[in-house]
Amino acid sequence: MRKNRLKKLTIIMTAGAALLGILTGCSGRKTEESEKGKASAELVWYQIGDEQKDAGMVLEKVNEYIVPRIGASLKIVNVGGTEYNQKMQVIINTGSKWDLCFTSSWANDYLQNANKGAFLALDDLISDTEMYEAIDSRFWEAAKVQGEIYGVPHEKEIGNMPMWVFTKEYVDKYEIPYEELHTLEDLEPWLEVIKENEPDVIPMYLTKDYTAPTYMDKIQDPVGIEYGDETLTVKNVFETDRMKETLRTMRKYYEAGYINKDAAATSDDKTKKRFVTKGDGQPYAELVWGKDLGYEVVVSPIMDTSITNTSARGALTAVNAHSEHPAQAVELLNLINTDEYLRNLLNYGIEGVHWERAEVPETEAEAAKGKPYIYDTKLKLIEEKARDYSAAYWVQGGLFHTYVLENEPIDKWATFKEFNDASEEAPSFGFDFNLEPVSTQVAGFRSILDEFGKALYTGSVDPDEYLPKLQEKLETAGIQKVIDEMQSQVDQWKKTK
Repeated sequence: MRKNRLKKLTIIMTAGAALLGILTGCSGRKTEESEKGKASAELVWYQIGDEQKDAGMVLEKVNEYIVPRIGASLKIVNVGGTEYNQKMQVIINTGSKWDLCFTSSWANDYLQNANKGAFLALDDLISDTEMYEAIDSRFWEAAKVQGEIYGVPHEKEIGNMPMWVFTKEYVDKYEIPYEELHTLEDLEPWLEVIKENEPDVIPMYLTKDYTAPTYMDKIQDPVGIEYGDETLTVKNVFETDRMKETLRTMRKYYEAGYINKDAAATSDDKTKKRFVTKGDGQPYAELVWGKDLGYEVVVSPIMDTSITNTSARGALTAVNAHSEHPAQAVELLNLINTDEYLRNLLNYGIEGVHWERAEVPETEAEAAKGKPYIYDTKLKLIEEKARDYSAAYWVQGGLFHTYVLENEPIDKWATFKEFNDASEEAPSFGFDFNLEPVSTQVAGFRSILDEFGKALYTGSVDPDEYLPKLQEKLETAGIQKVIDEMQSQVDQWKKTK
């Protein structure tokens, strides 16, 4: 499925790898040529997420399909979410052998790894591929670091879309106009209603991963540019009036008993009854959240959707700068992002084992005619086996070639496309911060934010007392130098826009 130039490169590299395998006996390579249906290489792919019980069974089917097409087999190494960052730092820094890895703006930091040379620049390898033409050009734009692309983006929602997530039971019971509730302050009267009438329900359930609504592109947390600021003025988010007011409101809600007392230290406990919490959303996210929670939820956007480098880098796959099989690695990614059978196999497992096809209602099919990303099937999970293979759907590739579940609309991905097309780019979209001149200062921010952020965001401490302490530590760490450096780079970038 590659164009001629990449096919030639693949053949050359495949033959070279086969010869090297004969001479050195390197593990993972076989001497047979791909034309004989044998793998001449094994691609090692590190992915975030827990290993699934039936992963070996699914991977066997994957390899049956891909080996005749790309001349390489695949080995997936799963690493749990809490361990992934640390594990990948060790893998990358020690020069271990691997070919592909999951990366993003929030896990296995894409920008930093690209800047330090851990990832391969892919421009020459992807320029003629089907996936390069198919994926929204803004994802590719966000994937550029200093003008070069270092990862294949997983096409999904492109913008930052924080949402309030309401338990439908209480929305219905108290006739709450949830669609009109957007700001933090809009929630107050209804938090009070729940507190007074539902003693077993937490009005606003938060965890240690919660961040208060932030109306800013935090380019290098906590430094960035506010949404809508066409002057592109770089600021410390904790010095903005909006964040100061937000933290005071959070403290007010905490003291009123609307927020669970352990918010700054707890992980999500789905058994806890809650009225509202916050989620990073997308179209139809309520269906996914409702399925996970075991009851219906409804949602309302907190702010207008903004496209930033951070949001558009929500999920990518990078190739090791030292991979011995870069052409085959890109060929695999091209296949995953354009091939219906392979994408759904990786996403849901084996048809007839983990899932089966469900009929699409005629009225739904008729209404979806002419829209993109419409398949003539829906997918029904086989419950007793689906739990044995439940891969994170956003980890391995784009979403638009996956089947929708039987409880989802057949035009789900068409709606995602419409959502992406309608999303507005933040004024800072496309700007990349080269943090090398201030890397020492930036390195000190994480521990300071960990020390104060969770407590401040959840209202667990008084911002009038703790915000000055946070600011003092940030100043000592050199935040003003970071702001000045970023502003200088932004000013230069503005001239090229």
